[in-house]
Amino acid sequence: MVLMPSTNAPYTEKEQALLLSIAAKSIQSGLQSGEPLHVELNNFPPSLTQIAATFVTLKINKKLRGCIGRLSADRPLVEDVAKNAFAAAFSDPRFPSLSESEYSHLDIHISILSKPEPVSFESEANLLEKIRPGIDGLILSESCQRGTFLPSVWESLPDKASFLSHLKQKAGLPADYWSDTIRVERYTTFSFEGRTR
Repeated sequence: MVLMPSTNAPYTEKEQALLLSIAAKSIQSGLQSGEPLHVELNNFPPSLTQIAATFVTLKINKKLRGCIGRLSADRPLVEDVAKNAFAAAFSDPRFPSLSESEYSHLDIHISILSKPEPVSFESEANLLEKIRPGIDGLILSESCQRGTFLPSVWESLPDKASFLSHLKQKAGLPADYWSDTIRVERYTTFSFEGRTR
């Protein structure tokens, strides 16, 4: 595992490397046994066993190969990473299960989410004014439909209006949909990545 550390971080390079190793081992476990890695919480420092919400994104040659995560923090950090890495490799409905031959080409990206906070707005234009490109991850909800984009999505959708319209579509709504009952929450992430090669 080759770590590409994130600086000014709430987690040390050693902790980042450990989490990336957990993600990689959980994917290996999936290839060998069909099950995610079982983590013993007593083997990790308190900073890595706190309750946290994460997303694990897998890429091969800079192309998405799987992304699974949770918006609610209800599992210890190391356990959440292990289970989300396994799910990204084998349970993302957009892709077939990861193969042995693909494993050595993976880039693993881990995002640790802050607690989502509601955004108050009076109109779509007002919401667009409040969105912070490159910083905000957004959760858009309308009735029982919901979608989220991580802050990393700004890299491919840097325009605020485009970001929002694509997020609506991810939530199962038309790109130009609007209503007074739409709810939006925002969160930030601490992200880092590594390679299995």
